[in-house]
Parts: sequence; C-alpha cells; structure tokens
Amino acid sequence: MAVRKNILKLAKKISGSVAMLVKLDENAPEYKVLNCVVTDEMCEVALALELRKPQPLETIARRCGLPLEETKARLDKLTEAGVSIFHSENGVDVFELPVFVPGVMEKMMNNRAQCEEHPEIPAAFEEYARLRGGLLSPKLPVGASPMRAIPIQSAIDGDSHTAPYEQVADILNRSTRFAAADCSCRTSRRLLGEGCGHLEKEMCLQLNEGAEYCIRTGRAREITREEAFEIVRKAEENGLMHSVPNIDGSETYAICNCCGCGCYAIRNASYYNAPDMVRSNYVAVTDSDKCVACGQCVENCPVNALKLGQKLCDHGPDAETVSPRDHVWTKEHWNVDYRENRQDVAEEGTAPCKTACPAHIAVQGYIKLASQGRYREALELIKKENPFPAVCGRICPRSCESACTRGGLDEPVAVDEIKKFIADQELKAEHRFVPEKAHDYGKSIAVIGAGPAGLSCAYFLAVDGYKVTVFEKEQVLGGMLTQGIPAFRLERGIVNAEIEILRDLGVEFRTGVEVGRDVTLDQLRAEGFEAFYVAIGAQGGRAPGLAGEDAEGVIAGVDFLRAVSQGKGPALHGRVLVIGGGNVAIDVARTAVRQQAESVELYCLERREEMPALEEEIAEAEAEAVVIRNGWGPKKLLVENGRITGVVFRRCTAVYDAQHRFAPQYDDNDTVTVPAAWVLLSIGQSIQWGGLLEGSAVELGRGNTAQADPLTFQTAQKDVFVGGDCYSGPRFAIDAIAAGKQGAVSIHRFVWEGVSMTAGRDRRVYKEFDKSAADLESFDRMPRQRPLHKATRPDSFEDGRCTFTEEQMQQETRRCLGCGAVQLNQEMCIGCGQCTTKCKFDAIHLEKKYHVEYNTFEGIPLKLTPNMVKRVGRIAARSVKDVFTGKKD
Repeated sequence: MAVRKNILKLAKKISGSVAMLVKLDENAPEYKVLNCVVTDEMCEVALALELRKPQPLETIARRCGLPLEETKARLDKLTEAGVSIFHSENGVDVFELPVFVPGVMEKMMNNRAQCEEHPEIPAAFEEYARLRGGLLSPKLPVGASPMRAIPIQSAIDGDSHTAPYEQVADILNRSTRFAAADCSCRTSRRLLGEGCGHLEKEMCLQLNEGAEYCIRTGRAREITREEAFEIVRKAEENGLMHSVPNIDGSETYAICNCCGCGCYAIRNASYYNAPDMVRSNYVAVTDSDKCVACGQCVENCPVNALKLGQKLCDHGPDAETVSPRDHVWTKEHWNVDYRENRQDVAEEGTAPCKTACPAHIAVQGYIKLASQGRYREALELIKKENPFPAVCGRICPRSCESACTRGGLDEPVAVDEIKKFIADQELKAEHRFVPEKAHDYGKSIAVIGAGPAGLSCAYFLAVDGYKVTVFEKEQVLGGMLTQGIPAFRLERGIVNAEIEILRDLGVEFRTGVEVGRDVTLDQLRAEGFEAFYVAIGAQGGRAPGLAGEDAEGVIAGVDFLRAVSQGKGPALHGRVLVIGGGNVAIDVARTAVRQQAESVELYCLERREEMPALEEEIAEAEAEAVVIRNGWGPKKLLVENGRITGVVFRRCTAVYDAQHRFAPQYDDNDTVTVPAAWVLLSIGQSIQWGGLLEGSAVELGRGNTAQADPLTFQTAQKDVFVGGDCYSGPRFAIDAIAAGKQGAVSIHRFVWEGVSMTAGRDRRVYKEFDKSAADLESFDRMPRQRPLHKATRPDSFEDGRCTFTEEQMQQETRRCLGCGAVQLNQEMCIGCGQCTTKCKFDAIHLEKKYHVEYNTFEGIPLKLTPNMVKRVGRIAARSVKDVFTGKKD
C-alpha cells in the first residue's frame, strides 16, 4: 500500500520536537495509528490545527479553505477518533492537536468500538510507548517524562516540603469537573491478549478540560469530586499508584491509577531499568528495626524495588549501582521480561518461616502484631493467605517451626500455638472479621468440592467480588477436615465457625450434589457458571493388592474415619491392626482406641525416624497405648469364612531406592503372623472422579491426578482449574489452602477476555537465608511455652489441647528473632508511596529527595539537551575511573 504523505506529515506534526529524534515513516507506530482511522478529508482539517494551541472553528475553516459546516463535520470525526481534542472557552468550542502521549494514543484507546474495529490502535500504542520509551528513558533527567508519578496522598501528609502539584488531594480540590474513564494502557494490553487483571474500568480520572472532552465524546462518565476521591481510594486499596500528564506545568488534566505490569509510562522504569524519567520527587526509606518482612510492601511495589531479605547476617559489600546516568545503556541492561521474572526475595534469602510455609504466610508479621495486642490486625494479616487459621492452628504440620532460626539456639518458636490463640480470639469475638468485598463483578464461579482447597478458592473469589457456589457430594462441608481428621484433633465446631465467614461473604453451598451424577459441567455452564475449580480431594482408600482385601473386618482407613465422623463407625473388638505410617494411619489408630478396640497396633514399612507421620502425633498415639511396629509390610491376609483373622508381615529392609523413590525391599525369610479381629488399611488414598470429567478434555496422570499447568492450575479444558489432593496427591490442609488461593488468582484472570494467565503474576518463589551464618549466641535462651492439656476420657473425641493463655502467648512472641527485613533498591524506587499504605509497622516512609518542578511539553527539549551533554561527561568520567580501578581493561 502506498504511503499516505499527508498522514506522515500529520504524524510528524503531532510528534512535535520528538520528530527530530526518531525516524518517522510508514512503519512507525505514529503513522500506523493515524492511518487506520484518519481519512484524507479528515487529515486535511487535522493539518490545519495547531499542536497544543486551541483555535475556534472559524479560524480552522479559514486555514483549510472549507465551509464552516464541512469543517465542523470533519472536526467531529477527528474528535470522535481521538486525533483532535476540544474544550469550551466562553461558550465557544476551541480545537487543537494533542501530542501522541499523553494524548492521541490514550484518546484513541478510550473509543472502545474504534479499538475493536481497528486492532492496530492498541498495537500501535504499545509499540509507541516501548520504542519511544527506550529512546528517551536513559536520556531524560529526573521527572522529565511526559507522564510522571506522584505520591499517594497519605504517604506525604504532614510533609512541609511538598508542593501543591504533588498532592492528589490538592489537585482534586482545585479541579472543577471530573470524569471516570477506563485505563487506556490496561485496555490496550488486554486487547493484545496481555492483560494483567488489575482494575481497568473507570479507574482513571479526567479533570477540567480533559473531563469535558471525555464526557462530551462519550469516553467517560461524569462524576462528582467525592466520587473521584473514592476512585483514588479504591485504586490505592487495590495496589495501584498515581501518575499525571507532565506536560502542562503545575496543572494537569488527568490522574492515572497505574500498575507496574500494565501501564506504559511506569514500564519505562522496569523494562529499561531507567526509573528517573517517571519518578516523583520522593523516594522510600526503610527502617529495618521496625520491619517484620510481612511482604505486603514487596508484593505491591509496582517496579519491584523492594525485596524480602534478612537482618541477622552480614549483607556483604553493597553491589555497585549501575545506572543510565553514567553508563552507556544498551539492551543488556534492560529487563524485557519484567512482567514474567519479578522476584519477591533478595538473592541472600529471607525468613525461613515465611519460606517454608506452603502459603507463605507473614509469620513474623502476625507474631509482631500479636505481641502488641493487635489481634484483629494479626488475624487479617493471616487471612490474606489462609482463611482458616483456627483450623490450621490445630492440624498444621508446622513447616514454619521446622525451619525456624530459633531452633538453632534452643527450640523453634511455637508459631502454630500463637496462630491458634489469635484465631480463637476472633472466634470468641462479638463481631467476627468478615473482609470487605473488593468488587461486585457479577460473574458466577462453581467450586466442586468443599474441602480445604475448594473452600480456600471460594473464599478468595468471594472476597474479590465473584458469585461463588460450592458443590459438595456429602451432606456436610469441610472434606477431610470434617470427614477425615478426627474431632479430638479438630472439633467440628471450629471448622464450621470458619466456614460461616464464607456464608457471610455470600458463598452459596449445595450439599448432597455430586457433579457428574446429579448435574454435569455442561449443565452448570448453561446455568451461567464461567469457570470451575475442581477440588474433590483424595477421598478413597488404597489397598495393598493382596487376596482377602474385601473380607469382613478389612476397612480402608479413610472410609473408617468418614464412617466414625458420620456416627456410623463400627464398634470394634479384639485386636486391631492398622497398616500404614502416615498421619492418617495415626488418626485411624487413635480413633480405633476410641471405638472400643481391646488393643491397637500400627505396622508400617518405615523405621521410626522415616515415618511420614509427625513426631508429636506419634507420641500422642503411643500415650494412648497404640503400639507401633516399625519395618514390617503385609505379605498375606488371613481369612476364615469370609472374615479377617490375621496378617502375615514380612520384614522391610529398605523403603526408598538411592534416588529416594518409593521402592520397598523385603526379606521374605523374616516374617511374623499376627492375629487380628480388624485390619484398617492406611497405606494411601485414591481419587474418585465418578462421572465428573465425562465429556471434558481434562487429562489424568500418575495416581489418577488431574494434569494442569503448575503455575496456573489450568487443565486442558480451559475453563476447568484443579487444586488440592486431586491435583497434587495427598498432602496437608495448608498445601490445599495455598493451592486454593492460586486457583482463585487464575480464575480471576481467566474470566476476563484478553487477560494473560501469567503476565505480571507473582510467582511466589521464596528461599531462606543461610541460617548457619547467623550469630545466635548474642540472643538469650528462653524456654518454649507449652499448651496445657485438660483431662479427657480415653474414649472421648473432645480435643484435650488447650489454647495458650494470653501471658503464654506474649512470652512466646518474645522468642521470635525477627529474621526477615525488606531490602530497598532506592535507585529503582519511583516514590509512588504504595508501599507505605500497606505497612502496619511504620517501617517504610517517603522522603523528598528531588525538587524538580513539573514539565511543559515545550520545555522537555530544554531539559533533554543539557542532560544529554552532562551524561556524556559522566559516562566518560566513569570509563576513566573504571580503567584506573581495574574494572575495565
């Protein structure tokens, strides 16, 4: 197609002084974006307009030699397209050409129908921001970009050095007209299939003349000043920061609510590792003594300037800052994959407790809050990752405690007991903590399975604003929490109390409904469900493959536990043998004691130190007279008249091979025959899909588990996501809870067209610091607090473990060494202040570092040229210094 010379001429005119720095031809994004919507007739009038200089209709008509009516008709098309803008002066409309960014590109993006008809528009917007950002980002001085960050208001309240143009509140209070428009950057990303899932609709504020144009052209909804403040509040709560057009000095026509993974102006900081051009006059400053490494600031920093580190070991020499200020800036310095490679943890690692926890709960943070008596805030912090702290405080495997640094000094901090105390305060409160729903999306999601994974997913989806329905084939909720774990470890009232919060959030439960039998996935789709989270657990038992498995008196352990929980358990008698060495086997054995067994013996393949069951639970079983026989595997089941009478065991000489794969070896010459009235098999669990997946593309793999992407949990059936034991195989409740949250994150992205499943997503990759390098001898040794136990009958299903007293809890919180702390790369910080809104410990704040007033577009070259000259000098000086210091040959 021939080059349209007038379109090229118009592109150069709109580019202004930038046209001198770049090659503008038919391949340039400036040309592409105009070429798809501007006709020759429209271009004729557009060329008669002035760049950033408003003119009345009569002047424009005279300049292009057209009648007023025809000129107005073409101007209307230009303003509708977003190529021209207008506002009213003394009742007369005046028209002008805006610059490309911020200006034409955003205005063209805000015409939704136009973008859908012309996909070249979002593509050109992205290309323009990327190419021109790469050209200018290393060259512009601090705050000279056409878009610039301004701090969140609360981050600078009380600062006497702040200027009015830096204050969101001042800008809004000085403005007289307001409109709410969709975010043009995130819209562009989404239309390109690269959306990040952050709020898009009506999240950017248009002010004064900008509001007038957007309202009159249907690009935005007129709002009040109060509504504008509410949008700002909502943006900040959702992790967004603020930036403003930086081309009109102290005045601005918009406040953009930006995210680091979707917005183009902020991209310059991360993509090019060159934050100077977009930064505000402020930078963050941290206080490591107050910081507890909760990670909230890290997760919400738009440019990844904050990372979780540690404060018990020497950090070593500070790494040399490499900056475009005094280095030749090439592609090797860029971070092109910044949306995919974001890191939350510094190279040296961070607190072991947060690292080891499958849900990466801010352990150090909630312990600190509890130590200050801020129990509700501690609970809120826990529930950001785990909706069921009272449950986990009773049954968690305590990976955090196993990893605790204090264990190298005396004993680990009793993390779970502290969490249990915090949760129990809330359970007893007159008013329970029900999170405020962030949005009201109106979209329906189905969760299949009411175990810990499904309930966790339902919780986080409901908090985010989705209509969630949970389908459960049993009549009771909780999955293995209520149907598997005995009440003497987890009382049903605790589980039900935490599930009640989901009801308060509007989650609907349909019990006694088996999807695949009573209703199909297709029927649920017809009901309006847009995505499915399948978390049916591993509810069935596994057998050893021996003759006689179906004899009377042989029961799968999980079936036995379920029957007892439903009040249908058999009354045992005689000698009971439990086969298995995991936590379920221990639960089965202890439950058998309560079901009137005369004696209970547990046989397992593993040596005592190899048993998968937790040592604490093994000890509790032994205290209840359960006899544990290590190193034996079943060889033969003895059956008479259809009923079990005994088991022949053979010696297990090794459980694992050299690669630590399960590959048991036996000595068939070393056997023992044990009489038995009952045999309870707890050697594993199976997944029972029924007809759930019939007609779907979901694939099954090893152990009959569903196959899915390991990051997103999306199956080959795109609207079906999986999690918990039916995906991973049998694990702990906390693993399922963590999976449920990630399933909710994925479903949120899936149900919105054009949103990427991975772009800007937190990978949640953690590693602990080297504890062996920490000097622990400077800390006092303090005894670990132990919960009291109340007396219970041997056959009682009451939980005899008491919660810490408040004094015990306070004593235990003092034992935390406070390993973790945030590390700040101040060179990357753009001074948005989002971090300060998330910190509950006053450990991070903004300080004014620069005193750069805001730009005019015409003044950008006046800043660019001298800075380029100075930069050449700094690069030369750096090069000479490197030669003399041996860093450069």
